[in-house]
Amino acid sequence: MSELSTAFVRLHARLAPVAFVPEVRLHQADEPIGLWELTEGEFRSDQPPPFWAFAWAGGQGLARYVTDHPQLVAGRRVLDLAAGSGLVAIAAARAGAAAVRAVEIDKLAVAAVALNAEANGVRVDAELADVLDDDAGGAEVVLAGDVFYSEVMTNRVLRFLLRAARGGAQVLVGDPGRAFLPRERFDELASYDVPVSEALESVRVKRTTVWQLRTGSAKPAD
Repeated sequence: MSELSTAFVRLHARLAPVAFVPEVRLHQADEPIGLWELTEGEFRSDQPPPFWAFAWAGGQGLARYVTDHPQLVAGRRVLDLAAGSGLVAIAAARAGAAAVRAVEIDKLAVAAVALNAEANGVRVDAELADVLDDDAGGAEVVLAGDVFYSEVMTNRVLRFLLRAARGGAQVLVGDPGRAFLPRERFDELASYDVPVSEALESVRVKRTTVWQLRTGSAKPAD
């Protein structure tokens, strides 16, 4: 975690409770559009959008479920895929996970995860890596919030999740009805009405579902 990335997160995001998971505090941006433009800037071609600066509906729903069902992760090794702010990873750590690994392709997100974990008094191993062509690294539970927002991302993520399940991991995702969610591969565990940023989602509340990958679906994606 670079000092520059850490300073950027501190400067542009304010530590505050998460709307649907107030047990957790995150560094969150007050004004999304300006930050989105700022993080693109001259790096428009290769800098990821600042997903780390917002508590997205899928992550909030999944973190709520983990918080309310700590037995899911207690004493187990957990991977938070495309971790963003680290909300789901932090919820898993608070629920008693033996180890939590949060992976991201954005160096600012990695800095945010580390800062947010520290603010919540938990340990999360934040890692800058694209793991989608690899395996789950021994994780017993794989968690992913709001990852089915594009066709390209969905294809890569689904293949990764299927490999993780074949390796014995329990796989849960949180999704607020994104267009590319492969519903036929999952079973519904819970649904919530999650407060969201109207500037990002065009609504104030998103119906969000926590899904579990079907064991029988752990075969290669088409």
